[in-house]
Amino acid sequence: MAKVHINDVTVCENPSPFLSNFQFQITFECTEELDEDLEWKIIYVGSAESDEYDQVLDSVFVGPVPIGRHAFVFEAKSPDPSKIPDEDLVGVTVVLLTCSFKDREFVRVGYYVNNEYTEEEMRENPPARPVIEKLQRNILHSKPRVTRFKIDW
Repeated sequence: MAKVHINDVTVCENPSPFLSNFQFQITFECTEELDEDLEWKIIYVGSAESDEYDQVLDSVFVGPVPIGRHAFVFEAKSPDPSKIPDEDLVGVTVVLLTCSFKDREFVRVGYYVNNEYTEEEMRENPPARPVIEKLQRNILHSKPRVTRFKIDW
């Protein structure tokens, strides 16, 4: 049985410009004291075709963790657009929030992300090369995909 349960994840400042920071307010509960840290990561999926374009935007260690309810805001820089294929900068992708204990991932929360131009003209006639400064990121926060993995705590 898992010793850590995510109670809530709130996506902050959404929608926002593509180059703005990601912010998630995470609330979780620990049912037994953990003497080692939890590692939280934010991963941006750069392309559905290959994980070579995935970017770990940030990771943070939280712990040791006492029994009870805990909350924190996890903020990470936006992905580096130069590491994403041009054809994958505009449209739908995924951002993942993961948590691991002793290097073993036990939960992954995935959100679809829609990157689109804010100006209608650019949406209808997109430029050959994406104009990053004109892109807006919208995290579809109402339907997260939660995957749990059994680990030896």
